[in-house]
Amino acid sequence: MLIAAAKSALSTRAGTGRLKRLARAAALLPLLATTAGCNMVVMHPSGDVAMQQRNLVLASTGLMLLIIVPVILLTLLFAWRYRASNTSATYDPDWHHSTQLEVVIWAAPLVIIIALGALTWISTHTLDPYRPLSRIEPGRPVAAETKPLEVQVVALDWKWLFFYPEYGIATVNELAAPVDRPINFRLTAASVMNTFYVPALAGMVYAMPGMEMKLHAVINKPGTYHGQSAHYSGSGFSRMTFNFLGQEPKAFEAWVAKAKAEGKDLSRDAYLQLEKPSEREPIQYFASVSDNLYSQILNMCALPGKMCMSEMMKIDARGGAGVRSRENREKLRYDNRHVEQGDEAPGATGPASGRPPRSEPEPGTKPSSGHDDQGTPAPAQLNNR
Repeated sequence: MLIAAAKSALSTRAGTGRLKRLARAAALLPLLATTAGCNMVVMHPSGDVAMQQRNLVLASTGLMLLIIVPVILLTLLFAWRYRASNTSATYDPDWHHSTQLEVVIWAAPLVIIIALGALTWISTHTLDPYRPLSRIEPGRPVAAETKPLEVQVVALDWKWLFFYPEYGIATVNELAAPVDRPINFRLTAASVMNTFYVPALAGMVYAMPGMEMKLHAVINKPGTYHGQSAHYSGSGFSRMTFNFLGQEPKAFEAWVAKAKAEGKDLSRDAYLQLEKPSEREPIQYFASVSDNLYSQILNMCALPGKMCMSEMMKIDARGGAGVRSRENREKLRYDNRHVEQGDEAPGATGPASGRPPRSEPEPGTKPSSGHDDQGTPAPAQLNNR
């Protein structure tokens, strides 16, 4: 009787434990449901370049799993097969080498590494963002007479400016392109470094001040896609987003006509106002653009009186200007916050923040008090600069 009661108690306790484990597992199901709304655009892109990048990720993952999965399964098998309670398992403490096993252990990973290396080498050159497209999609090469759409991209604080030199228009926070037409992006930045990223279109490319990057891509399906900066660049970074419109050719022409009909003039003065840091900037259209404005932004001479980098490079290529080059120093000092115009205190930590600078001011500017907004002294090493 006592033995039967003990067995019954143990059975009841085991059943209770199983019920608790099942309850904990069921509690996790709602958490899994929350992932149903995740946007898997990276794995379901709409552009051929992004599609090839997706396929590269899948192929690389599959090759690595050829080693990872067997290793995990064999680890579990060995742990079970050679557990302490399994007295039927072979015990051979003097075993130390197996040529066949060594061949398998080293040959399989070596073959996979060679395959991954070849795949990476080919894909790196095929998907080079500087390389013009050779196809629209699988089985559709780019026709010789096809003229790519050129888009000049400028990353501002905290918004995106797009130039369409073919149409003479510009937009803010809205980008459009016809489907199945190659797009040649030229990218730069007016301030800090950012990244241009439309997951459905192609991979991420940096936009840096004073430099020009390139990206070739194509969109194959009509739709509205999300674009963003994926590189932290200040307080407005999380709202530095834009819409990318993939449109049929007629719809794209209508979009261009709308920009020309509703747009303003993007003069150099208008650009300098637009360049000032701002967040949640609405979509804007510009029906006309000042001559060579993108080139001036790229060469960091949009502000009147500044020398363009291209001009300085020409002087350097001719051997320099000697002592006279010191006259160009002020012309080459770039300040997109317009401290010289009084829009922001020198050394302030935010756009037009009004916070006094903590470092030594430039000659002719108001000296710092050495205190922050709450009257706390700045660190000694900053005060003693």
